[in-house]
Amino acid sequence: METTSTFMRAWDQYMYMGAGVCVVIAVLILLYHEFKVFQIKDYKEKYDYVNLHEIRYFWYAVMAFILAGTFFANTIASRAIEVHSMRWFYVRTFIALGLTVIAYFVFFSLVKIYYPRYVERRLMRLRNTPRVSPSGNVMRKLSDSEVQEHHVEGSVKVSEIHSVDYDVWVDEKTGFKKIEKYHAYEHAEECSECGYYTMKIDKEEIEEHPTASNTGLLLKHFKCSYCGHREQHEVIIARLSENVT
Repeated sequence: METTSTFMRAWDQYMYMGAGVCVVIAVLILLYHEFKVFQIKDYKEKYDYVNLHEIRYFWYAVMAFILAGTFFANTIASRAIEVHSMRWFYVRTFIALGLTVIAYFVFFSLVKIYYPRYVERRLMRLRNTPRVSPSGNVMRKLSDSEVQEHHVEGSVKVSEIHSVDYDVWVDEKTGFKKIEKYHAYEHAEECSECGYYTMKIDKEEIEEHPTASNTGLLLKHFKCSYCGHREQHEVIIARLSENVT
């Protein structure tokens, strides 16, 4: 009995330590990510970093919290195990591991379905935050129609039309121009059927090729990875004279 009590006290101590370490690791992961974002000054570079790493780091933190819960679950009812039988120790361990597996798949689905909504909102804020030119002037972002009419020198090529958006920022005082390129296929959009941010570009095809005198038509096919809903969007392709120098 004394041996069992000594073992259980040591076990609980290590489990509490493990849970605490996992919580600290989870917090450090989130803080590290936010610190890296804070360090990046250019909004486009900040956008690219968040787009590439945000969900991955958040999932690492979630897994650390899940492990913390596993360690903590292995301290529940330790006194009752001492009094009754050690076989309940193995039952508790089995249940804790089973709950860990369940939590893994549940939270994996939740992160995959719900978290992209937050990320996309953050990305849009970064994308639309006013840029500052080297002269220190606040730049203006051109509208979509202005981008099509604007002569984007050598940046918009026909071979790059698919799933590429261009933001053009102009310093109207000095004429300085900054062009930012965004890959639309990397992002999830809100599904009109289920409401989750799980709809991405499945394929694209050019219905009408642009010419020097006429615009073209790009057809984007979207598919929701959650409910399977499909839809298509038409995108106008600017004339070749507006796409190449």
